Amino acid sequence: MKREDEFIQLIQENQGLIYKITTIYTREREEQEDLYQEIVYQTWKSFDQFKKAAKPSTWLYRVGMNTAITHLNRSKKRVAAVPMEGMEFDLMDETDSQKEEQIRQLYAEIRKLGLLDRGIVFLFLEGKSHEEISEIVGITSSNVGTRLSRIKEKLRKGVQTTKAH
Repeated sequence: MKREDEFIQLIQENQGLIYKITTIYTREREEQEDLYQEIVYQTWKSFDQFKKAAKPSTWLYRVGMNTAITHLNRSKKRVAAVPMEGMEFDLMDETDSQKEEQIRQLYAEIRKLGLLDRGIVFLFLEGKSHEEISEIVGITSSNVGTRLSRIKEKLRKGVQTTKAH
């Protein structure tokens, strides 16, 4: 298979992954589209370095998240709260309004986290193991566990504070 065909196949198979990264790190549709294109471009630039040592999705998470963080730092945009209106979540089968509100609150709190912590919790919610998260973000597995514990506590406190208001 030609290099270009392999690349196109990789992107097509992982469109959802790239979309999720852009959703976590951007505010508006236009920003999301720009970041998506930047991730695809950076993936292409580094495609020759991909030695298939890591799983393709692990490598793509790493490239995507590093690109998102670099993109946001370069544009010097704040990444605080992102409007949740109009966003769809694949997390639920039922349309329970109370559950929807809890998910909105959780995602609003996640968007208040720092860029690295946001990436770690995103990967955790994607079902990645501590080892996989460690490989993607470049910190030790025990550091991932420690950070996740702290992140969960911040999220608990943030959601409780939101409920109190």
